Amino acid sequence: MESVAGALERLDTLASTGPVDRLARAFKAAGHELALVGGPVRDAFLGRAVNDFDFTTSALPDEILAIVEPISDATWDVGRAFGTIAARIQGETVEITTYRSDVYDGETRKPEVEFGDSLEGDLVRRDFTVNAMALRLPERVLVDPSGGVEHLLAKSLETPGTPEESFRDDPLRMMRAARFTAQLGFTVSEAVFAAMVDRARTLEIVSVERVNDELSKLLRSDDPVPGVRLLVDTGIAALILPELPAMMLERDEHHHHKDVFEHSLTVLEQAIGYEEERHPGTPPDLTLRIAALLHDIGKPATRRLEAGGVVTFHHHDVVGAKLAKKRLKALRFDNDTIGAVYRLIELHLRFFGYTDGEWTDSAVRRYVRDAGDQLERLHMLTRADVTTRNRRKADRLGFAYDDLEQRIAVLREQEELDSMRPDLDGDQIQSILGIKPSREVGEAYRFLLELRTEEGPLGEEEATRRLLGWWTQR
Repeated sequence: MESVAGALERLDTLASTGPVDRLARAFKAAGHELALVGGPVRDAFLGRAVNDFDFTTSALPDEILAIVEPISDATWDVGRAFGTIAARIQGETVEITTYRSDVYDGETRKPEVEFGDSLEGDLVRRDFTVNAMALRLPERVLVDPSGGVEHLLAKSLETPGTPEESFRDDPLRMMRAARFTAQLGFTVSEAVFAAMVDRARTLEIVSVERVNDELSKLLRSDDPVPGVRLLVDTGIAALILPELPAMMLERDEHHHHKDVFEHSLTVLEQAIGYEEERHPGTPPDLTLRIAALLHDIGKPATRRLEAGGVVTFHHHDVVGAKLAKKRLKALRFDNDTIGAVYRLIELHLRFFGYTDGEWTDSAVRRYVRDAGDQLERLHMLTRADVTTRNRRKADRLGFAYDDLEQRIAVLREQEELDSMRPDLDGDQIQSILGIKPSREVGEAYRFLLELRTEEGPLGEEEATRRLLGWWTQR
């Protein structure tokens, strides 16, 4: 964290920027209070980039519109019933919300929306004290009624009121606590932790879409592992992603970790490392991270104790892919993400047969074909799945995968692996065999694709000869 003096200097600079200064002057001229609030103020203290401009005001929604329309390029209603108006001013998107003092019944997430009459009253209803600070504009006075600066210095997540009251107001704040431990490197206080354990089940009243959004934000953070641990330790994961705590019951078959859950967290960390190494500067890969976290969720269901006390998890890749698909559907992830995670988990063990003996070219082609557009993610997941502490074994697996990627690159250059198709298309198959579009055309196409995979490009003449032979013998 920056020094308080440095943070105040950053806030002063922030208040001087064109959009902020222009808004401050407009609201003052209209006789209304305005303050920069929450994340931007917190991030100024943490030395993080400020990407969002959130404001709170004494003005009501219609009054906000009347003030910002003359100075903005566009305005839109993002939640008038909740007092929020958005605008684009000098190229920056801002959100301005009327002071709030909502009342919740503790049984549903739908509050009785009540507008407040003071900045301090608005701040004490917010989720955590580090988000309950504001910079009053245009005076540039820091308002911190709940000790947010002290908690920032201590890297502690506290709630403005009691945690029980805060989580009763909105149970999703418990998941937000996990996200902030990941994003900010903070820890929750003992009282917050205890309230999360006690009130975990109240998350059942929160919509699946909001849970999905919060979980996705957590997994996209630079270091999601502390947040994932907190969800498991408080019992929240047992409600939203029960396959995670289930893995804590299983020791991995190599006895490298006390349980499969710890192994999965290591794989997640290593996958993020490969993501940053191989694709620096790109947005976090949520699909890869979900696959890394869930790649072994099939192990509890497939655990077997064999002769000699050996523990096996045969077919946990296939079982795990099905379990992941079912869970991600329940969490309302999109079909593309679900399909990609399914394929990655289904294939994550395929490579380990490579070290038993050199694959033929056809085996390499099949690996590429089966991975499809998930090949690069499969490369990263497979490498991340090597968590052995045996340096010699880790190096051997690493060198083997280097060799596999090298062979894929050579074959890709020689054979156009990325668009692998039979040597004859559907029209040619129909013409050669004298048949019309039918199931037989599909069977012939699959026969030729299998030949292409096994033997590489055959050429039109040889493919025709093979096709006619297959057709005669079928």
